[in-house]
Amino acid sequence: MEKFLTDEALPFCKGCGHHHIAGNTEKALQSLGMNPMDVILVTDIGCHGIIDKSFKTHTVHGLHGRSVALASGISAALENPDKKVIVFIGDGGTTIGMQHLFNAAHNGFNMTVVIHNNMLYGMTGGQCSEFTPMGFKTPTLPNGADKAGYDICKLIAAVDGVTYVSRLEGIGDFSEQLAEAFSKKGFSLVEVMEICPSYGVKSNPGMKLSNVMEGAGLDVKKYADTEAVNYKSKINQSSNVLFNDDDIIETAFPSKLEKEVRLMLCGSAGEGIQGAAEMLLEAGIVSGLNGTKKGSYPVTVGVGFSASEIILSSDEILYTGSPNPDVICVTSTDGLDYARKTLTSMKGGKLFLDSSLTAPETKAEVISFPFRERGGAKNSSMYCLFYMLTATGLFPMESLMKVFSESKISKKIDAEKMFQSLREPVIANETKKIIS
Repeated sequence: MEKFLTDEALPFCKGCGHHHIAGNTEKALQSLGMNPMDVILVTDIGCHGIIDKSFKTHTVHGLHGRSVALASGISAALENPDKKVIVFIGDGGTTIGMQHLFNAAHNGFNMTVVIHNNMLYGMTGGQCSEFTPMGFKTPTLPNGADKAGYDICKLIAAVDGVTYVSRLEGIGDFSEQLAEAFSKKGFSLVEVMEICPSYGVKSNPGMKLSNVMEGAGLDVKKYADTEAVNYKSKINQSSNVLFNDDDIIETAFPSKLEKEVRLMLCGSAGEGIQGAAEMLLEAGIVSGLNGTKKGSYPVTVGVGFSASEIILSSDEILYTGSPNPDVICVTSTDGLDYARKTLTSMKGGKLFLDSSLTAPETKAEVISFPFRERGGAKNSSMYCLFYMLTATGLFPMESLMKVFSESKISKKIDAEKMFQSLREPVIANETKKIIS
């Protein structure tokens, strides 16, 4: 028999029903004679989701409540009856992404959803979910829920397109019920009832799971068991390719770059870091180089740092990001804070730093210039970009000028005045640094 779980201890709290679901899933898949490489396990945020590393199957970990949506895409793309897509999701995630369950069931996507229903949000402190039964207490509802939770089995069983729906009590050996669900084609769902030992048991001392289920009218039974038509992806044979001849960037000014160069641009949100990075990338392509770009910024987007990692190479590049950059450009305090850890680990390379900032301890060569003073905050990253390229000669300046002149920003920045400003001497600590 193939093993689906590793030999390491499962990562759940002592007494958690998630142990039983994992163990019974192993047993069910073994009984069906499946191969771990034919199983795709999709999870999301929640205590159940930390099981990923314990399974030897393919695993995909998504955002809270989005595991069914991810699994739908996988199922639609696979269309392979020999592969099995299994979704592990909690009652909290089901609450957040409930519409995804209805859509997946209605479309008949080939998957089995196993809901770990411990009737609360177990990872974030025991808040109630939409599946918390009336009277059930949680840390945020010390007097108990004042209304009934959803009966997800009744709701999903009513969806046209569903194949199989059942509810069971997550105690003992229920591998046969899971195996039955796993063997079904189309959309199947099993709700496994549990009590969280950390929050459910402590908030409801002496309460038995069977009594909770009985009081809430959550029957252990099959709610649907039919033969459904599997989903079939509609392949559009008439659509055009995504790229055409107009999208090809012709080499205009060949670069002599012989090795891969990794760059990082760091500044503040709203100060043109991403635009400057895209311009640098396109200019590199105009020089005949391959390039990749990875942008980073906080969820607030308009405030805080903005950073972009770029790779340029004469060879094909198969990844994004430059954790060990050769060149870093920093134009603001936000950017310096973001780049500080990287700078301290650099063994060489160059740091182009706005002169208003103090460089941290680094083995990179520090080149200081008043980008913000000369270009203003909005244009500091563009000034830094031109300064850096002039100093390093990564590729011909004509490439950058070509891309710059065709961009919207060229109408806001006078290129001739910018170059003149960059050539003007900077007096600092009684020394002059002049870019030639």
